[in-house]
Amino acid sequence: MNKTKIDWATMSWNPVTGCLHDCPYCYARRIAQRFSGLDGVGSDGLLELSQRRDHAFPAGFMPTFHKYRLDEPAKKKKPQVIFVGSMCDLFGDWIPDGWILRVFEACKEAPHHRYLFLTKNPERYLNLYYKGKLPEQSNFWYGTTITNQVDYERVWRRLGNLPLTYNIYFSIEPIHGEINLGFMPPWIIIGAETGSRKEKKIPKREWIESIVLACTEEAVFMKESLRSVWGDNLIQKYPW
Repeated sequence: MNKTKIDWATMSWNPVTGCLHDCPYCYARRIAQRFSGLDGVGSDGLLELSQRRDHAFPAGFMPTFHKYRLDEPAKKKKPQVIFVGSMCDLFGDWIPDGWILRVFEACKEAPHHRYLFLTKNPERYLNLYYKGKLPEQSNFWYGTTITNQVDYERVWRRLGNLPLTYNIYFSIEPIHGEINLGFMPPWIIIGAETGSRKEKKIPKREWIESIVLACTEEAVFMKESLRSVWGDNLIQKYPW
């Protein structure tokens, strides 16, 4: 578990790494490929590790369960805001339920932290909820990534089906267009695409303004990547 430069968390924790979404703007894939090893994966494309290897990402960006990292939150005695899975999508369809449940259990064993989960696949939240396997914890926050209006139309119907007793949020990053919000969770994070990708989209100020104006009671958190668009008076609020 490491301190993070991600604005809205104090630490990142990656008991699982790797992702099969293949997003063109993904920073995690670039990092994993840079520090990859030569370990092979199983016939299901997955790798489970019980002990640390020489490389941080032994199988590159293929889904890998680092079981030896499960006790890391319990070792941190000072309360942290932990982004769980900054180098993966823990709720991708390719991730076994067993991996996710082991991560949940590790979080429960260190209840003094706040855990932020994030996925592009909110259907998995619902799938786990209907199975009775999605923890309803006050310190668990379930987020989903949105980049444009199409994402929003797909996502809000999924998260809107979870009971209000679950903490949910949107991470609108990278924002790639104007988004007209109807259903809004209590927390909305907004950020611009970073890196030097040739097709990188620079957000317009009016895209951000429309979200801020739509939020009356919801907390908005603007990432540092928006400073050049919004200015120095970034809004950075938490819902707790």
